[in-house]
Amino acid sequence: MFVLGLSVVLLVANIIVLPAFAYPSQIPATLGTLAPLGIVGMASTPAFLSGGGGVDLSLAPLMGLVNIVMVTQLLNTDLGSPLIAVPIVLALGGAVGAVNGAIVTILRFPPVIATLCSFFVLAGVSLKLVPTPVTARPNWTDSLAGSIGPVPGALVTIGAPLVLWLWLQRTAFHETLLSVGDNDATAFSAGVNVIAVRIWAYALGGLLAGVAGIALTGLVRTADANLTGTFVLAAIAAVALGGSNLGGGRGGLVGSLLGATSIFLLKNFLTAVGVSAFWFQAVYGAVLLFALLVGAQLLRRPIQAGAS
Repeated sequence: MFVLGLSVVLLVANIIVLPAFAYPSQIPATLGTLAPLGIVGMASTPAFLSGGGGVDLSLAPLMGLVNIVMVTQLLNTDLGSPLIAVPIVLALGGAVGAVNGAIVTILRFPPVIATLCSFFVLAGVSLKLVPTPVTARPNWTDSLAGSIGPVPGALVTIGAPLVLWLWLQRTAFHETLLSVGDNDATAFSAGVNVIAVRIWAYALGGLLAGVAGIALTGLVRTADANLTGTFVLAAIAAVALGGSNLGGGRGGLVGSLLGATSIFLLKNFLTAVGVSAFWFQAVYGAVLLFALLVGAQLLRRPIQAGAS
């Protein structure tokens, strides 16, 4: 409710300083611009929910790599149709996420170190594939940042992770994921395969990063190895602002999407009032700190209430 209220306030502020922001004709483009951040924020959530200090810093460069593979290897080739290209990049994202999960859980590397190494590997591969930006020719992803008939195309890319999460909430995996994140020792003693659950959590994050890469391709229509650096901190801030417990066990994709929406609206507002883009990273850090402080207060109140 907090992040929803914040999003509404920021939306009103944007409309006040820039009335055209509320024009119906602008909605598809606005949602298309929001989509990559919103989806990579949702992609960052499962690793946090799995607990154990889970965090995946490689999701933003993975999104960028998917974008590069789409533009340079798939689109405008025999593999470029959505029925072929989408499964390929989703499999790529899921595989990278699963490898990260295996490094964290089986090899027992700290998640920050493991995924930071993956960050550099993915960034290096991306730079090797496109030392200079490459522009994509017109293709089916263009409508994802515009309209598919009367429907904003971003509703497809943003809606797909939410539909998947809604389905997962009806399965045992969702409850198991939260129980592992809340207390992995208790979950293990109850017969839960903690290693498998956490690997699947990282794989799910990688899969959603693949969706984010598709959305990014539709938005920028360019393959550029330097596009995704600002998304790393923003995605973590979106998860924290959305109310997910960064220690695991509580949260979900809807809150992370709302957190990303708040950050997007804040960035748009700052741009509209003339704040330099050089301050955006500082703003992301301040938002992350603010979210952590608010989350700590909200977690403390139930404990105090229970104690009384």
